[in-house]
Amino acid sequence: MDEVAGYNSERWKALDGVEAIFTRPDLDQTAESAARYVNPEGRLGDLDGKDVLCLAGGGGQQSAAFGLLGAKVTILDLSPAQLEKDKQIAEHYKLSITTIQGDMRDLSALDAASFDVVYHPHSIDFVPDAGVVFEQVARVLRPGGFYYFDGTNPFYAGLSQNDWNGVGYVRRNPYRAGQMLEVPDADWTYDQTKHPTANVPPTRIYTRSFAEMMNKLFDLGFVLLHVDDWHAVHPDPSADPGTFGHFVSVTPPWMAYWLRYQPH
Repeated sequence: MDEVAGYNSERWKALDGVEAIFTRPDLDQTAESAARYVNPEGRLGDLDGKDVLCLAGGGGQQSAAFGLLGAKVTILDLSPAQLEKDKQIAEHYKLSITTIQGDMRDLSALDAASFDVVYHPHSIDFVPDAGVVFEQVARVLRPGGFYYFDGTNPFYAGLSQNDWNGVGYVRRNPYRAGQMLEVPDADWTYDQTKHPTANVPPTRIYTRSFAEMMNKLFDLGFVLLHVDDWHAVHPDPSADPGTFGHFVSVTPPWMAYWLRYQPH
């Protein structure tokens, strides 16, 4: 385990300890809510019987959704605590789910061309070289398979509600690849009143340009189908400046991408 994986492992251990929103298994899903969650507008096609890899997607949220839609689900995640949540939802919903502890940058434990869908929730920012991950995804996807991932809006990487200067949100970091930035957790990440002395390491994100990501994916044979710039919460222009609600009304902090693997 290198320094990057070691840091991420310790951070997720700490997040689990404070019951962060990403670590709470979803025990109340239905097939209808699952489809809205992971397959809006049917962009991933009919998932019944399909082999789905939830990449760096532990926590008992996405795996439950895909399982309820009839998919054969495998979870690969760095955090043992997150994988325990997937085992919990498998028992809760009576699903058969395979869990593997591993780094998204090394999928050698998985056979080539073994998945119809790779679903990759927010984590690509946590490693320095996204291209390495994209290469691994291309290896394990079947031709014609789908790849979904989301991450920080590359144009606003490092910006947060704390950057309000009385007039606007000031971007201090240049738009370029290769920087490591530490970003504070939003106040909704976990209940800080319940954990006032929690020592959760800050998020470390590695910046990259939109062009860098897309050109690497295109070179590997991916075709871009759909892009969303989206908010985890509803923006609130009337919120006080310097709060998360106001911040996300000014700029979408995340982007999501749907691609299809067509190497030939």
